[in-house]
Amino acid sequence: MANYRTVRIIPVALMLTIAAVVIVGMIYIVRGLFLSGGTVSVSQTDISKASLINTSADRVVRISVRGQIVADDDFRSYQIRITPDQRVLTTYKGYLNQPIDNITLGNNTPAYEQFVYALNRAKWMDSNELTGDSNDKRGICPTGYLYEFQILKGDKSIRKLWASSCSGQRGSFGLRVDSFVELFTKQIPGAQSKIGDLW
Repeated sequence: MANYRTVRIIPVALMLTIAAVVIVGMIYIVRGLFLSGGTVSVSQTDISKASLINTSADRVVRISVRGQIVADDDFRSYQIRITPDQRVLTTYKGYLNQPIDNITLGNNTPAYEQFVYALNRAKWMDSNELTGDSNDKRGICPTGYLYEFQILKGDKSIRKLWASSCSGQRGSFGLRVDSFVELFTKQIPGAQSKIGDLW
């Protein structure tokens, strides 16, 4: 009788062991698929933040603003570029970015550091970049403004987010645009009047 019971218990125990191994394996696979993606996303955000507050000479923070999509003759845009040693506002006409005007001013590392730390504390680069068609900005917000926010190392883009003034086309920048446009504009005395002349 004991022998019969042992013969019946062994297959049941073997099946339970196999089931436990399969369940543990499935848990590891699910964790690997879902949690590793979160880890990558966090580290990309950390890299962006580290790049933002880096004050090396080759670092650049930039905002570009495109106006309404109109005839080439009437199209206007501008760009503000801040580096540890320079602050530049350039206004453009046409889709080929022909410069209209330029203000170039000096900068220094402590001033740049204060500026990029202010951007960082305001979570300037905390949103996720879009990919594929979602990141295609051609024709976006034809009756309003398109804003691009970027961190560069030299000419190489580290991170680029965008937003528009059109409610149905918000873009990748998850914050209100106005305060950041103002923060950049205040870095260049006289910028408001130059930008006001564009529109």
